[in-house]
Amino acid sequence: MSNYYNEKSTSRFTFGMSRNFTAKQAGSNTVTIATNPSDGQYSIGQTSLTMTVREAKALQSFLNSSFDASESVDI
Repeated sequence: MSNYYNEKSTSRFTFGMSRNFTAKQAGSNTVTIATNPSDGQYSIGQTSLTMTVREAKALQSFLNSSFDASESVDI
């Protein structure tokens, strides 16, 4: 398997991951977060954010530690 693509959509966002296991160049493995067009308050038009898998793993680590810390706080 040399290529992999996975996508998950919600009403507001589309999350995608594209991996090329044989490519050796930087930026060939990416994660994309895109807004879906809607009439709601969060999205006017479309915007997307693309990051490397390494950057996405750093974001995942940050979110996981943030959610773990917030579980111990009463809101």
